[in-house]
Amino acid sequence: SGQIAIDPVSNEINCLGNIKEETTQVLKNLLAVLKAGGAEPKDVIKTTIYLTDLTNFQTVNSIYSDFFKVDVPPARACVEVSSLPKGVSIEIDCVAFLD
Repeated sequence: SGQIAIDPVSNEINCLGNIKEETTQVLKNLLAVLKAGGAEPKDVIKTTIYLTDLTNFQTVNSIYSDFFKVDVPPARACVEVSSLPKGVSIEIDCVAFLD
């Protein structure tokens, strides 16, 4: 599942350009998708983070690390891209494995 910072209530991006708020919203969205599929963060085996500006990695990594406080964190790749849907700064894709 890949997520951007769309607020599921308003269907709007309310934090465009604020990497901290965008990252937090993306992770909230991922958590909702995981829960809907019967999974949780500990079930995630791989993530890919797409950033339009790699200088934001430290900020994203701090928030990401708090989200994935699990015994075995998922494998991760981070890639800088020229643009993302709706002009967001971050998108995160994840793959989860359920027993």
